[in-house]
Amino acid sequence: MSNAIEYRTVTAKGAASAIKVAFKVKRPVFLWGPPGIGKSDVVTNIVENMDGVVYDLRLGQMDPTDLRGYPFFNKDLGLMDWAPPIDLPTEEVAAQYPVVGLFLDEMNSAPPSVQAAAYQLILNRRIGKYKLPDNVVIIAAGNRESDKGVTYRMPTPLANRFIHIEMRADFEAWMDWAVNNNIHEDVVGYLSFAKQDLYDFDAKSVSRSFATPRSWSFVSELLSEDVDDVTMTDLIAGSIGEGLAVKFMAHRRIAGKLPNPEDVLSGKVKTLEVKEVSAMYSLVISMCYELKQALSEVKDAEFHKMSDNFFRYAMDNFETELVVMGARIALTTYNLPFQPTKLKNFDEFHQRYGKYILASQER
Repeated sequence: MSNAIEYRTVTAKGAASAIKVAFKVKRPVFLWGPPGIGKSDVVTNIVENMDGVVYDLRLGQMDPTDLRGYPFFNKDLGLMDWAPPIDLPTEEVAAQYPVVGLFLDEMNSAPPSVQAAAYQLILNRRIGKYKLPDNVVIIAAGNRESDKGVTYRMPTPLANRFIHIEMRADFEAWMDWAVNNNIHEDVVGYLSFAKQDLYDFDAKSVSRSFATPRSWSFVSELLSEDVDDVTMTDLIAGSIGEGLAVKFMAHRRIAGKLPNPEDVLSGKVKTLEVKEVSAMYSLVISMCYELKQALSEVKDAEFHKMSDNFFRYAMDNFETELVVMGARIALTTYNLPFQPTKLKNFDEFHQRYGKYILASQER
């Protein structure tokens, strides 16, 4: 009989919703999850969207005195006193924001002595002479014991102070993040086709490199550099592992034969010679990128002319599934403000694909 424990998991969107509710009732949250899936990004985005600020403390790299403060001889009192820690929010700073997030990252990687210091802060909202301002909310995070990282079992009394949420990697949530953070279109295009490659961490594997949302962001950064294919493959393999690096570079070679998305949207190119599916996914993503960029660069009439070419090209060259995916991504992920009355191809598009798009949005 297996002794494995199954935990309820949530996406990044689900984690954000739960954390916001916990904030309202001032209950500390512990966000669990495997490495590289964006736990800290979730916390930062929530607090910053509330016009707040995050104090990010990496407890795995701290000593107890970093939280408790440092002892010194107070000559006025003739007693040992404590200098308060500089890494914790003061009343003066907290007063400048509606909310302050105290993010205790790597908490279960911290030695028991540091966890004990954090316990007092979480339990009593104070430690020594220091007191947390009223608008401070506490969020901790850490990897699971099964993730091959350095972890210490959390004392039961400390664990019982938290609302525990376990996050999983999720492509749709990552896609929204990628669009808003300018992740390279080749990465977004490839992963739109091969969603299972977003995350392939295996705690039993001896590989030093593996794919996570974090390591794919490394790949995105590398693609901006002008280096030869061999060097690029070496760098990408060092980020996401050799197997995925070979697959991704093969995808890029085929995608490189596709027409320039700017030429498609301008109407210069109307046909598609390359029919490899993953490459076509990249072309769809690239066109959505260009349309989003055009919103701030061209007049409304020009934007809708480009959008019309987008729909015409998709209908003439892509299978139904890809047309529907492209329209859904343009509408829901990129939030492109298409106005049907300004698109001469919209009636045909709606007649042929409207029911499929509605069905995809209901799922």
